[in-house]
Amino acid sequence: MTIDRRAERQDQVRAVLARDGLDALLVTHLPNIRYLTGYTGTAGLLLMRPGDAVLVTDFRYAVQAPLEVGSSAAVAVDQRNVWERLGRVIAASPASAIGIESATLTVRDAERLGALGRFKVVPTLDVVERLRATKAPEEVAAIQAAAALAQDALAELLPSVRPGETELDVSARLEGALRRRGSEWHPFQTIVASGPRAALPHARTSTRTIGRGDWLLIDFGAQVDGYCADLTRTVVVGARGDEKQRSVYELVRSAQLRAITNLSAGMTGREGDALARDAIAAGGYGEAFGHSLGHGLGLEVHEAPRLSPTADATLPLHAVVTVEPGIYLPGWGGVRLEDDVYLAPDGPRCLSDNRTELLELV
Repeated sequence: MTIDRRAERQDQVRAVLARDGLDALLVTHLPNIRYLTGYTGTAGLLLMRPGDAVLVTDFRYAVQAPLEVGSSAAVAVDQRNVWERLGRVIAASPASAIGIESATLTVRDAERLGALGRFKVVPTLDVVERLRATKAPEEVAAIQAAAALAQDALAELLPSVRPGETELDVSARLEGALRRRGSEWHPFQTIVASGPRAALPHARTSTRTIGRGDWLLIDFGAQVDGYCADLTRTVVVGARGDEKQRSVYELVRSAQLRAITNLSAGMTGREGDALARDAIAAGGYGEAFGHSLGHGLGLEVHEAPRLSPTADATLPLHAVVTVEPGIYLPGWGGVRLEDDVYLAPDGPRCLSDNRTELLELV
């Protein structure tokens, strides 16, 4: 039986309101609304107050919202203007200070809120995101299920990859396999980058034809119960890897293994990042690893915490993070390996399979 944690989560938000002297928090970031109420719609305003929670949405979700939200919040549906309805909800219990999610609320919508009454609009930062960084067991299980689904889809794809087809051909087959296995959607645009394009960390999948002996970097994900997995594998197509390919690959692989093995809750994101970065630098490719080591996973594919050279925050117990070192050499190609790791009380645990031996598709 799934544990309903919505009341507990809302109480944690209310504790922040009391601490910061706020009468309410307007939650507008949809993943946060889902986390607090279970609502999965694409439009909604959630007003969190000490004594209640009210979700304001529109006609499209008049049936869906009450079913998903249940007793976790009252639902107010407005067919004309959700902001006007929000104003009436606020007026029914006047407030002097209402917090907003400053990282996601637009200036225009902050102005709309301010025009609704005589109260102070107070920017807040990551009130709900900090809660989401620590995963409950069922959240970890959903991420692990998404990773397993993604791995199965990749296992179906790889034997069929051949020189002469395009990156888009490969991406289409992978995305079809993901959906057939039950992925609710793609957490981000699938990256399939071949040959020298593998040196682009966030390449857009293109019509480039894959050549014999090319690198093929595949960055993809799956979604189960709203939770995301994020994986990257790099393979050689149509030939055995040459000496340089094997050398660079093994350096990335050993750096990733070092990070996965030694990550722990309580270290800073900077310290976690250094586990792989120092190994790559020692191998002579420090300048070729220009992005952060990883990021949190959950209802969003990029969320707290971060593993980067500038991340001084402590990694919380029960966080789930990606570990994705890479080496990128313009004109030659690149290698990235990515797995999803749970920071458990007894140490790091890989939620994906971490099967990173070099695959040569010959």
